[in-house]
Amino acid sequence: MSNPIRAALLIDSKCKLGEGATWCARSGRFYWTDIEGARLWRYDPSDGSHTSWRMPERLTTFALCEDPHFLLLGLATHLAFFDLATGETQRIVEVEPDLNTRLNDGRCDRQGRFVFGTKDEGSPLRAVGGFYRLNHDLSLERLPLPAPAISNSIAFSPDGATMYYCDSPTREIRMCDYSADGTITNDRVFTALTDATGEPDGSTVDRDGGLWNAQWAGARVVRYAPNGEETARVTVPTAQPSCVALGGAQLGTLYITSARVDLDAAALASDANAGGVFVAVPGQRGLPEPLFKGKPQHP
Repeated sequence: MSNPIRAALLIDSKCKLGEGATWCARSGRFYWTDIEGARLWRYDPSDGSHTSWRMPERLTTFALCEDPHFLLLGLATHLAFFDLATGETQRIVEVEPDLNTRLNDGRCDRQGRFVFGTKDEGSPLRAVGGFYRLNHDLSLERLPLPAPAISNSIAFSPDGATMYYCDSPTREIRMCDYSADGTITNDRVFTALTDATGEPDGSTVDRDGGLWNAQWAGARVVRYAPNGEETARVTVPTAQPSCVALGGAQLGTLYITSARVDLDAAALASDANAGGVFVAVPGQRGLPEPLFKGKPQHP
């Protein structure tokens, strides 16, 4: 393995809980969310500008839509469409209304369906959440995967035939066979973290099938080959990197979100850029993010 790549600060956004790193190849812009700040962010590298929108509740995850005027939002309690021009939302469906959970990580599969998971909001954490898929017809189904305490690392291989996911406290990333019709089989361990610190958080897959995983409380992003072996790592100058996306004009820039939550005053004094967005050039290129194919209702 080559020497670690170093990430640099791009935007000092000071997000409480930056997450949901997403590059829009169609518009050439980078999106992310501040979950605890209940705000959606967008950065335009063409002029360095950034915009943010206040959300009706915590925005945990989201997806680009086939209709470029909309995003699919995974809010704390429900899924909704978001009109980028008007700021209006259209509620789709509640998720786990009878549990003390919220939505967490999510990505579209290669067929344009949105796959996501939830996290427990109780203390101590319990593995009571679930993994779900929002289909093209906006029907919601629970996936036959183990209940997580904190769902994360949802990503798909370039051919769409493998799904990656994790329950962060287990410090393992799992994988399963994922057919085009949505059938899931052969759930198994993909890799386990070997560093003394850190938990697996958000992931993305490059065009060669490598999985890039942000490692919370580990100050790093690690790339794993399709066989689960570590092949590269990026050191991030903040304690809590949370999610990654490969973007930029050639899809060769690694965007990394981060968080300030759980850091006390002393930690923040030495980690002043916590909650910012960081970038690195790792030498691999990404894939365009799949678009959600479900349709919002037009008035």
